[in-house]
Amino acid sequence: MRFGFFDQLPCAGADSEYQRYQDLIAQIELGDALGFDTVWLGELHFSRAFSILADPLMVLAAAAQRTARIRLGTAVTLLPLHNPVKIAEEAAVADILSNGRLEFGVGRGTAPIHYAGYDIPQEESRERFEEALDFILQAWTQKQFSVQGKYFQARDLTVVPKPVQAPHPPVRIAANSPDTFPLAARRRLPIFATPLINPPDKLKEGLAVYRGALPAGTRGDAALAFPVHVTGSRAQARQECEASLLHFLREAGERLRPLGDADIKSFEAFRQVLARMERVKYEDVDREMAVFGDPDYCVQRVQALRREYQMDEFICYFNQGGLMAHSMVKDSMTRFARDVLPYCR
Repeated sequence: MRFGFFDQLPCAGADSEYQRYQDLIAQIELGDALGFDTVWLGELHFSRAFSILADPLMVLAAAAQRTARIRLGTAVTLLPLHNPVKIAEEAAVADILSNGRLEFGVGRGTAPIHYAGYDIPQEESRERFEEALDFILQAWTQKQFSVQGKYFQARDLTVVPKPVQAPHPPVRIAANSPDTFPLAARRRLPIFATPLINPPDKLKEGLAVYRGALPAGTRGDAALAFPVHVTGSRAQARQECEASLLHFLREAGERLRPLGDADIKSFEAFRQVLARMERVKYEDVDREMAVFGDPDYCVQRVQALRREYQMDEFICYFNQGGLMAHSMVKDSMTRFARDVLPYCR
């Protein structure tokens, strides 16, 4: 099993935006030195307390200059919000600057505020996502191509530079709505998911759909993200991370609310997520999905989650909510890599 870590860079405490970015780059450097396989960065917009990570590809290109081995992933690039020509170019540059270490995670996102801010109708998200993904893959693999889509067009277009990885960087889809699991299987693509969005029973149903819908002979790949904090004891873990975790859940719930009178039918699943986030408590997260505690407990917990979900990559979310001190996050990362990871590969 591979091990990665995720961040979406909330700026909720007293630290400046400058300092938060410095801390993130330092944590990626540390992850590289500690032996994590992958770092994943989320793209979110318009909410400082929830995320200031507006352009993960730019951050990954910067991190590539200060790391040597760790793979650098987006989790995810929000394809419906962008012109696919620009994303194809930027991602190719990031792959070049990292010497072929880019992992290209893509998704639609869930926040109405993102679509309003970019002036994109949210009900178009699925069609825009699929068109943009096909466009980018052609841009990377064909010297010249033409597209006549509903939203994106090109005629005899040559997109340069091309990525280092051939035929292109690995593509992974965020599968957090029920219709995305079969879509990813149909495209034979690996997926991201997390019980922070889908409750465990729904996530297991989605994973079963994904694995069952894969064409014969195709092996799926699921990377799942869980809240993690490794420290001296279970009680200390709660003391150190509870406030930040609950802040994350509150902010995440706010991002899912429809704007004004809007009510997007295709996002019914996310209204259910919102209702769940409004009532969830620390004890619920700790019991159902988190890895909070001393190293021995965390080893047992990761092993149990691996048996439960049969995942291919375990993604640690070390600082949900962004309220934990940089030194505390680094200590948790170090303890996980030294005292947990070797017993769970």
